[in-house]
Amino acid sequence: MGLEMKNTQKETEKLDYKAIGERIRKYRKALGLSQEELAEKVDISTTHISHIETGSTKLSLQVLVNISNALSVQTDQLLFDAAITDSVQLESSLIEKIGSCSTDELLVLTDIVHATIKSLRAHHINK
Repeated sequence: MGLEMKNTQKETEKLDYKAIGERIRKYRKALGLSQEELAEKVDISTTHISHIETGSTKLSLQVLVNISNALSVQTDQLLFDAAITDSVQLESSLIEKIGSCSTDELLVLTDIVHATIKSLRAHHINK
C-alpha cells in the first residue's frame, strides 16, 4: 500500500512540458514577441525556446523564472495556467504591467479604465 501511494504521488507531480510550452507560446505571441526576441531576453538560444515551446525538452527552474519575467507573468501561469484571483496580486500585476508605459499610453489606459468601470457599474456587474 505504501508503494502504491508513492507511485500515485509521483504520477500527479509530473509536469506537462508540452502544455507549459504551449502556454509560453501563447503569452509570447500575446506580447507580439518572436522566438528570437524572447530567446534574447532570456539569454538562451532560439532553438532552445523552440524546443521548450514544443515540449520536446525540459526547462530548468532558472530558465522558467527568466521566461516568466520576460513575459511578465507568474510562473504558476506557465506551469499550471493558474489565474490570479487575489486582489493584491492582481493590483501588483497591473502596476508591473503599466510601469513600462509612456505618459501617452497611461492617458489612454486611464480613459479605458474609467469607461470600463462606468460600464460595469451601469450594468450592475458587482464583485
